[in-house]
This record gives sequence, structure tokens and C-alpha cells, in this order.
Amino acid sequence: MTFFPALRLTSGQVQAAVAAGSGQRVALFGDRASVRVLAETAAALANTQGGVMVLGATANRVSGLTDAPAAREKLAAALLQTEPPLLLASPLLVDLAGAALAALEIPSGLPHVYSVKGQYLIRSGAANRPLSGEALRRLLRDRGEAGFESQAPPGATWADLDADRVARHQQLVEDMAATAAGFLRGRGCALETAAGPAPTVAGLLLFGREPQRWLRSAEITCVRYVGAAMSDDFVREDVRGVLSDQIRRAEAFVSSNMRRGMRLRGLAREEAPEYPISVVREAIVNAVAHRDYSVRGDNIRVLMFSDRLEVYSPGRLPGHVTLENLLEERFSRNEALVQALAEMGFIERLGYGIDRMMRVCQQEGLAPPRFEETAAGFRVTLFGQGAQLIGAAPPASLWMTMQLNPRQEALITYVQAHRRITNREYQQLCPDASPETLRRDFADLVDRGLLLKIGEKRATYYVLK
Repeated sequence: MTFFPALRLTSGQVQAAVAAGSGQRVALFGDRASVRVLAETAAALANTQGGVMVLGATANRVSGLTDAPAAREKLAAALLQTEPPLLLASPLLVDLAGAALAALEIPSGLPHVYSVKGQYLIRSGAANRPLSGEALRRLLRDRGEAGFESQAPPGATWADLDADRVARHQQLVEDMAATAAGFLRGRGCALETAAGPAPTVAGLLLFGREPQRWLRSAEITCVRYVGAAMSDDFVREDVRGVLSDQIRRAEAFVSSNMRRGMRLRGLAREEAPEYPISVVREAIVNAVAHRDYSVRGDNIRVLMFSDRLEVYSPGRLPGHVTLENLLEERFSRNEALVQALAEMGFIERLGYGIDRMMRVCQQEGLAPPRFEETAAGFRVTLFGQGAQLIGAAPPASLWMTMQLNPRQEALITYVQAHRRITNREYQQLCPDASPETLRRDFADLVDRGLLLKIGEKRATYYVLK
């Protein structure tokens, strides 16, 4: 068995945990808590993100311990009732305002999945809940030596790989001495079976002829909406194929559907896109490289709104990585994919992509990216500078889906070229239309959020919003 030293708790940290109350990473117990309840909570914290257990305090008050040494032994005994046993350092005794407490920190990122009497639990808010069968299998894969990417899908054969792609990658990494099968086996992209070499999940995602035949959810859905919320006016592309192609096409979708205009930097004007393309690329690459490909029925989503861009990836943060240590810690759920994508030039294996995203956003004067864990995934939100761009136009591919009439399409084209339009200029564009018809066209485009009306009466003009 391996001994896992707990992190060094301080009395200040214990006090902060008690003040915070029971939650996702804090569990408070009265003096009479049973060993079984303590063991179940220890297993649940170990199976999630770790946390702090405190004996002698509840949400309502700090009751203290009647026999502190015995309470500490009870907490230590609970750790030995998990399977496998949680071999941690001895619990800490703390004096808090005259009351004795026993406390223990369970590290995050432990390498096993822990149970108590055959029951597997995780921490959900301030409660422990049983793991479903699929969630348990996923956790076992994440913490086991062989992850989902290393498995061979039933029925997949060597013929399902693109030999030219494999050969090009061998040339890229200058490893032509090995056979194609030996090359892929050494990189976790193939296994030797009784019927011969067969591709793994990683092999199909990187070099497969039709990866989605075996992994239907391994795709990216890209959508550009008109406003700040989902609506019926949008441009959509479903991106499939091998991962390298998915990354390039998703980046191209964002690039072609983002606004571009002028911004002031000091006293000078300069052309600027809505989002720094390097930050967009990093968010997409991270989603592709680190998503949980065992999740069915859900795919990566790149959603563009008028005020933000969201990149959602199935699967919560892997291993010991949490939202709190995201910038400092490194862990790869898909080591074979990360290695190959690094060799293709998409990522650095050192894993400093998020650091670069933060740095570039700061240099561009943008709000930092927002990172969130959802119930079953991870979302990165980028905040662009579309609202600050001068003369920024929505992409033509977007407004062409909005069922504009021919006059309005001509109007939008004019404003894209000239930055603004007046009533007189629109009348010259459409000499056969009545003033009332043109007024309704303007009102419709303002209501849809495409135009912004500036000025009053004869001084009125319109710009792209």
C-alpha cells in the first residue's frame, strides 16, 4: 500500500473551514458521529476533489470534543474502513476558542477509487451521494493506468486507419525505422490482438478514416448567434473528422464569424478582431485534447454570442486539477492525444496554455477568461471587445440567414463599406421604394439588433450595432 501524506493543516485553515460550514470540500461533524459516517465521507471526498473533515463542530455551533484523543483515534479508524484504506497522516488536534477539534485534510488527486462496504460515493455539495454505474466506470478509467483513449473499440480494425496520415506523422517525428503498427503501439494508438494490430480510441481520433463511425460524439458543434442569447437566427457548422482537422475548422469558423473593426490604442486607430485568435485557438485545442471521450450523447460546443464566446467540453476537470489550482497544476486525461497534438504543433506538452490565454487577454485589455465546471463538463467563456470596436460589422454569413429583404441586404452591404448610412443615402440605394417602406426597413433592422440609430430628425444616421 502507498502512504499518502495529507497536506499540512493550520489552525487558521481549520477555523476557516468551520466558518465556511459543510459544503463541497468541507465536512463538519459533532462529537458523536459514527465511524461508518466518517468513513463514507472520507471516501466521498477522496473520490471527488478532496477536502477537510472536522470533528467537534456543526453548522450551528462549535461543540468541541469531550475526549479529544479518542475522537482523533475514531477519525483515524474511519480512514482504515475505506477500501483501499486511506493511509494518511494522523488527524490534527486544534484548540478553537477553548474548544478541542480534530481535523484532517484529504488530498485531491488520489490514485484510487474508494468504497465503504461495497458502496462508492462522491461529494455533492454538503452531502454524499452514490456513484451511478457509468460515473463509476468513468472514475475508474480516469484513475486507472489505462484510460478510455487506450481501449480498442470492438470491431475496429487496422483498415480503419488512414495509412497516409500515419506515415506523415512518422515523418514529422522522424521515426521511420519502426513499422506503422509498432510506431502506433508505442504511442498508445494501437494494440496487438489475436487478429493482429487494432486501433485504440486515440488512434482512431488521430488517424482514423471515419472516427465518428466509432465515436459519434467526437465532434464539435459551432454556432454563431445574433444576440446575447440563443435564438432562431444563427449560423451553424458540425465539425467532424480527425482531431487535427476539427481544430482547424473550428478555428476557421470562429475567425470567419467574428466581428472586425477599428479600436483606439492611445491616439491611434488600429484594426482589431473581436477575439484574439491565439486565445480562441487555445480554448478549442484544450477542449479537444482534454475532453472525456467516453461520454456519449454530448460533444464539444463552440457558441458565439454578441458579447462572449463559450467553449464547452464534456467531462469535468481530470485528476487532482480543480478550479482553484487550474493555473498551477498539470494533469492530462488523454496522454496519447496530448503527445500527438503537441508533435503536430497544436499544444505544448508543458501545459501552459491557460497561462498564455490569461496573459494575452490582459495585454489586449480584455476581461480574463471565465472557467466553470458544470454537472458533467467544463466551460471556458471568452469576453471580446466587439462592443468597443468602431464600425464592427456582423459577419455576412450571419445576417444572410436572417431572411432580410433585398433592400435590407443592400443596406447592410453599404454600411459595411461606408460605416454609416442616412435616410437620403438609403433612398438613393432604393429609388423605387416609398419613404414609409424604407422607414419600416430601418425600424426592423434596429429591432433585430443589427443597426443602431444615432441622432434625431435630419441629423439621423445608422451604424452597425
